[in-house]
Amino acid sequence: MTAAEDEDIAALAKGGRTNIFGFLLRLAARLPFLFIAGRLYGAEALGRFAFAILILEFAAQLATLGLKRGLAEQLSKNERPDAHVVWDGLLIAGIASILATATLFAFPQLMFPTSEIYGLERLLPLLVFAIVWSDVSLAALAYRLNVAATVRARAVIEPWTISIAAAGLYLYSPRDGLILSYALSMVAALTASLIPFVRAYGLPRGWRPRPIELFWIARANTPLAMADAIEWGTRNVDRFVLGLFFPPATVGIYWFAQQIATLPQKLKTSFDPILGPVITQNLEAGNKAAVAAQVRQVGFWIIAAQAGIALALSITGEAIMGLGGPAFVAGTAALAFLLFAEVVAATAVVAESALVYVARHRNLMISLATIMLQVVLSFALILAAKAMNLPETWQAACPALALPLALAFAAVAKARLLSRLLDAPVSPWRWALVWATAVGGLVGGLATLAPEWTELVVGVPAIFAAYGAMIWFTGFTSEDRKLFRRSAAPAPPARSPAS
Repeated sequence: MTAAEDEDIAALAKGGRTNIFGFLLRLAARLPFLFIAGRLYGAEALGRFAFAILILEFAAQLATLGLKRGLAEQLSKNERPDAHVVWDGLLIAGIASILATATLFAFPQLMFPTSEIYGLERLLPLLVFAIVWSDVSLAALAYRLNVAATVRARAVIEPWTISIAAAGLYLYSPRDGLILSYALSMVAALTASLIPFVRAYGLPRGWRPRPIELFWIARANTPLAMADAIEWGTRNVDRFVLGLFFPPATVGIYWFAQQIATLPQKLKTSFDPILGPVITQNLEAGNKAAVAAQVRQVGFWIIAAQAGIALALSITGEAIMGLGGPAFVAGTAALAFLLFAEVVAATAVVAESALVYVARHRNLMISLATIMLQVVLSFALILAAKAMNLPETWQAACPALALPLALAFAAVAKARLLSRLLDAPVSPWRWALVWATAVGGLVGGLATLAPEWTELVVGVPAIFAAYGAMIWFTGFTSEDRKLFRRSAAPAPPARSPAS
């Protein structure tokens, strides 16, 4: 391995350490919110809230225009000062946010299809700006290898704000407290994103927006934007399908399970900004072997972490779902399927980090096929379960089962495509994952014999410890151990004098 490639792995490892720490912070912050939301507001209010933010966040995904990953490519071209490029990104994302917000203002029933709209709920579409500008700002900071800003905004400020606000606003309005607390958390996250962004890039002195160039950037980013929207859709279309067959309370229980399952998802999605610059620089240099090595390395880190998380949280699933109240235990099966789906998806997501630069349209076609397969499987499984008169809790878990099946197709297809394009293997699979899972599962089985709180407080860490020890001794190479080795922070990507 060359010195440059070694520096790339060190940069990725530094981002990985920060992301693992961020996951623990998210877990510590998200559980209080789920406890408050489930115990105080109940499953039905959660279902209404979950559907509203589903539509809102989908609009924000489209308005981001793929800049969460596309911004790294624009910055790596060295044609204009960095500050001008990133402010161009904020401007074009802002224009797209205006269109998305106007659409939701005109058709608010998209967010609340089965209930009336009251008071401040009509202003909810304005949060599109907060979500989009926060995402673009954090992507720009990640290009400078500042992943800590993402952890601070997304893992500390956002979840703790919504938890504290949800508890306080329940006294003000049991009906609107969840939505108002969500609005406060998004504004807080935007503030936490923009402050370090301005410190890093400064104000756009001498900046002249280029409307025609902005249009071409948006057009070039269309495959990226669609890929991001589809990737987001695969994690949320199941909730939409569920809403067509079941009452809001069932959707609320499912959303509760989703919130736990999406915590490990952040491990891989937060690698995108730091993996993007490393991949684009090696592609510019024509170093395909280095790109394949980075995909394999990061893919294994993510799968190893997510498999351990999925194991610990699914084995103790009943106790975790019970935090929301007895009614939420019905979502335990859905939680297990959703956690397993995150492990299956890791290969596809990491491969996509390179495919969006070398085969955008083919990657998009695979993503489209994946979400279509997921929707078809969701409908087919629900209808089959209904025809067999299975219990409603089993029927409601069908979309969660469809997700890992569809994502397995995406993982195989995208990994094979990328391997062919790079002329090198990209699969992160190692047999040590099997041995570590077996040991962790054995410890988990013993943990379930304990009382519920002991199972959570002692059992979950014990499963992590047993699994982690096996991975460390049987699966980690010297390159993998860089993930846990503190070193000097790598320098930001080299820039032209114009920067």
